[in-house]
Formats: sequence, C-alpha cells, structure tokens
Amino acid sequence: MSTTNQTNNMGYQPDQPTFRDQDERIEVVGLDIGTTKVVAIVGRKNQFGKVEVLGYGKAENTKGVKNGVVINLTETVKAITEAVKKAEYNAKIRIKKVVVGIAGQHIRSIQTSEYIMRENPQDIITFEEIEKLINQVKRINVNPGEEIIHALPQEFKVDEEGNIPEMPIGMAGTRLEANFHVVVGKVASIQNLVRCVKMANLEVADITLEPLASAESVLVDEEKEGGTVLVDIGGGTTDIAIFKKNIIRHTAIIPAGGNIITKDLANGIHVLERNAEIIKVKFGSAWPAENSDTEVVAIEGLPGRPPAEISLKNISRIIKARVEEIIKLVDVEIKRYQEISNDPVLLGGIVLTGGGSELKHLPQLVNLITGLYTRVGKPLQHLAGGTESDLISPIYATAVGLLMKGLTDKKNYEFYEYEEEINNDSTLYQAPDEHKEADESEAEEESDIENQAAKEKKEELHKKRLSWFQKAIKEFLKKLE
Repeated sequence: MSTTNQTNNMGYQPDQPTFRDQDERIEVVGLDIGTTKVVAIVGRKNQFGKVEVLGYGKAENTKGVKNGVVINLTETVKAITEAVKKAEYNAKIRIKKVVVGIAGQHIRSIQTSEYIMRENPQDIITFEEIEKLINQVKRINVNPGEEIIHALPQEFKVDEEGNIPEMPIGMAGTRLEANFHVVVGKVASIQNLVRCVKMANLEVADITLEPLASAESVLVDEEKEGGTVLVDIGGGTTDIAIFKKNIIRHTAIIPAGGNIITKDLANGIHVLERNAEIIKVKFGSAWPAENSDTEVVAIEGLPGRPPAEISLKNISRIIKARVEEIIKLVDVEIKRYQEISNDPVLLGGIVLTGGGSELKHLPQLVNLITGLYTRVGKPLQHLAGGTESDLISPIYATAVGLLMKGLTDKKNYEFYEYEEEINNDSTLYQAPDEHKEADESEAEEESDIENQAAKEKKEELHKKRLSWFQKAIKEFLKKLE
C-alpha cells in the first residue's frame, strides 16, 4: 500500500499548509500511553480557567504495553504516532511537546521526611526554599535501578509549629521541615517510555503518575478534603490514589485490569479475546442477579462452526469473579492506608474511573465489598462548554488530567493574546495640538487621522481587557455562591 493511501485511511494529512506549530506558552498536549490504547489531547485554558480541547486522537495499542510497562517499542511508537497525528489533524497544530503519564507494576511509593536549616531565621520563607527542600528529598537513596518520579510534600513544620497543610510561604523560623509522599519507578521502564516518545519525534515536557492525573480530572475539592479513594481501572493495571485534607496520602498500582477480565471471559465461554471484549462491553455486568436464566446471547464461533448460545447470567458470573479479586486488592490498599494513618474516615468514598469503570453495576459491587459509597468519575467539571461528548467519558480521564497538569502554570489564551497585542502596539495616542493653524498641511491632517486610529485601537484593547476581567469576576462570584 502506498504512503498516500495509508495517510488517507488514517484520516489525517500532516503536511497541510494550514497547520501551525504548537504554541508552548499556552497550549499543552496530554499523552496517555495505556495497555489498550494511546490518547493524545491538545488543549488550552479559556478565560474562566476551564480546559478548551482543540483536538484529540486515539489509537489501539494492544501489543506495545503490558501491565502499564512498554514491552515493544516499535508497536508503542506506531500507536503514539497515529494518535498524535489524528490530534494534529483535528487541532490543525503540529505537536512538539507532550505531558506523559506513567503507571505500571514497577511503580511504588514511600513516606519520608526532610528538613533544612535556614540561614536567616528572621526572614520570611520563600518558594525558593520550598524548592530547595523538595530537591533535597529527590536526592534520597532508593533501590538500585530506581529513580524518583515525584516528591509530593504533605504537612509542613516550621520550628515547633507543625501540621501546616499549605506551603508556609510568609512564615519565619529556623528549621523548615515536611513529610513527603515519594513515588519511584524502575529506571529502565521510565527510559523506555521516554525513548518511545522521542522516537515519535516528540519532546517530553513532563512525566506524571497516571492516578494523580486521573484524580485531577474527576475529583472535586470536597472529595479530596473529606477523604476519597480514586480507582482508575485501565486495560493492564488498576491505579489507586488516596486523598485526605487535599493532600495525596497513598498510591498503589495493582497489575490487573480490564484485560484480565476479558481473558477469563474468553476462556470461560470459549471465544476469541476480541469477541470476549465486545461481549463484556455490550452485555457484561458485575451483578449476575440482574440477569434472568432465560437471557441468552448468540456468540459467533470459529469459521465453519455454528454460533453458540450463552447465558448472560453465566457471562456476568465469570466477570464478577475476576472483578471481585481486583476490588479486594483495592480494599487491602485502603485498609493499609487506614492502619498507617490511623484515620479510618473517608467521607468521599470511592471514585471509579478509566475504561473498566464503565462495566454495568460495578459501583454496587464495589460498595458491597468495601462498604464505601462509590460513584463513577467523568472528566466533566473542568472541561469548557461545547466539549465533544465522547471526551466526557472515564476512558479519557487520564489524558484530560495530564492536559490539566500541563496547563497548571499556563495563562489563559485570551489574556495572553491581550498582553501580546499591548506589547506589540508601539503607537501611542497623542492629543491634538490646540495651537495648530486651521490651514494645516495635508501631511499633518494624515498624522491626526493616524493618531485617532491609534486612540481607537487602544480603546478597543482596553474594552477587551475590561470584558475579560468582568467575565472572570462573574465566574469567581458564582463559585462563592
């Protein structure tokens, strides 16, 4: 097949002259490299701080990643390239840098504390000193072949004043200390992930733990405050992140996800895995009691063999057995956190997300096993109005969260455009000279016209700024109501 035909079949034309380069000042790309798929989402902030999606792309990745770890670089690069090209075509942007998610059974977390002694105790604590403390934590010893991915500060302590949840910028003291949740991973696995991105002709802007990204997109502040368990059920792993008092308290990766459920189902009803996946999505349930014994589905067999009729209740029983195993492992992690923290109260309960969370009646089964209120989380609250409905799905929670992580320190594009217009406008309005004679020359009249045009342009820019601030204030007041 020719290159031209391949391009047309994939639905994108990357060399179109209408494409422009990614504006890294305001635009971010989240890249979720999963066990079953790769998703790339391009976005920016609007004037209300919401995420405006400019384009996205998805590609299958069934051979490149296993249990969250890259095992085949060629297949993974192929999937990344396809997803990114589709996102480029939709956004009409050439992507250069991406925020990448990382997960996998090689990930582990540790709790530690560090401190620094301040040279000038009477001076207020600065952000630079907080960074110095974080960088010091990043130098702690980990196992051979591992490296630190995140050093996430929890409570701070300044001299004798402890349990400070926010960065103590503005306080003063001799000793600055903090507890940290440190996430580490295997160097080889991290390098393979980065290598795949570079082989796809992209740069890595940042690497973020996937459950942290998912939590960013589907949890509300009240849930993080009251205590919530984020459970992201992907194809190869189930990622866990526990929050309390707006602080990450515990993370874990279970090396089992939707794929293992599909394999069990394929073995149980004797069909190919691709057919088992379709059956799981369309007819599967985690609650067999919802199906009657008379409900059956005709399943296509191998070529030349007649279709077999399988009871829906039997399908659900097979699914439920494997799902229960995964949920019980999640419950072990929850109890481990509760024992270590001596804090059993999780008011927010459990929030399920990821493709596996769409299984019918899963929240009921999770609630039955853990005793915690359970809901399915979708990346809805942070997306701007008019976002394509397909993106408002648990399947895209991680990719949207990675996009949000990358946008944290970015200005919204409307304000940035306003600043740029002001900076680029070197023409200053000059008041008319009252002492000019009525018979001014033609050149002077043209100068007055230019000055008037400059004045009108300035007024227009200031109106735009005022409109922007008015919208922002209205949105802020809505949040206070």
